[in-house]
Amino acid sequence: MVAPDRDDTSVLVTLTARELNRHPTIVSAVREAQNVHLLRESGADSVITSSGAAGRLLGIATHSPTSVRVLEDLLEAGTGLDLVERPPRSEELGPEGRPPQDQVLVAVVRDGEVIGFDDERARRLEPEDRLVCVCVNSGPE
Repeated sequence: MVAPDRDDTSVLVTLTARELNRHPTIVSAVREAQNVHLLRESGADSVITSSGAAGRLLGIATHSPTSVRVLEDLLEAGTGLDLVERPPRSEELGPEGRPPQDQVLVAVVRDGEVIGFDDERARRLEPEDRLVCVCVNSGPE
């Protein structure tokens, strides 16, 4: 995870980390959207734009303030609603597979492609798939 205070530092740290090790997942933060391509070119697998995310939340809040509360809950991991990525369970696989009973399926990741829950292909899960689900997390017990 790369999250310094400056975009140029983020690029250099990401580039150095990728040069040292080609295999780990690198997630980098960037302040300005025009620098996203530099982070991707430097080797970041995922780039989070802080100013863009804040702007999107502000825009949503003008039309749907309650939706922003739900999104904030999703962003705060460990309590309330959590967004999780996991492999499919055996009972969920194949043409006779049951959808998750304790989670809400949001998307299926298959061969690097994100398939929305409303896509027909998401109804038949394969062993190599990754599921993105919303679940309830009651916090530490």
